[in-house]
Amino acid sequence: MSHHSPAPDPHPAITLISGGQTGADRAALDYALATNIPHSGWCPKGRLAEDGPVPLRYVLRETPTANYLQRTEWNVRDSDATVVFASSPRLTGGTKRTVQFAQQHAKPYLVLHLGMTPEEAASALTTWLVQHSITRLNVAGSRASKAPAIGKFTTCVLTLALASTITLGATPATPIGATTTTTDV
Repeated sequence: MSHHSPAPDPHPAITLISGGQTGADRAALDYALATNIPHSGWCPKGRLAEDGPVPLRYVLRETPTANYLQRTEWNVRDSDATVVFASSPRLTGGTKRTVQFAQQHAKPYLVLHLGMTPEEAASALTTWLVQHSITRLNVAGSRASKAPAIGKFTTCVLTLALASTITLGATPATPIGATTTTTDV
């Protein structure tokens, strides 16, 4: 009697939520598009971002106002948890407010920063995703004008972390030890 394990899904059962700002937000959305991972989120009215309107290729809804903080809070509110990609562990401005919103809404959050290697950050993210059974992950963080390296760091960490959850056979929607069934056609 042979025991057959189904191959892991090509992508974890996760949706990336983001606000469309340059930097960490945009990197998460680009990663989602490149890997066919579902994405959504709120952006300010007029699709406001520091480089002009957020491109239409991103499936985002506009908040009633052009206020960045409304977008930030609504993305925290509408997700299971938030990962913040920051230039340093000392948060300021929008990244600090993101964490405050997560605390106010009693949502888990994780801060990753450029002082970490991508491997360290990915390992922390992988463990945290599985621990909290996250299926709707808000990805927030520094904008490109404040942290030019944040986009590349975000992409690298997401790639390593999400590949790790697949390699382990555990995704946020399928905790370790859970079984799945497939139907052969």
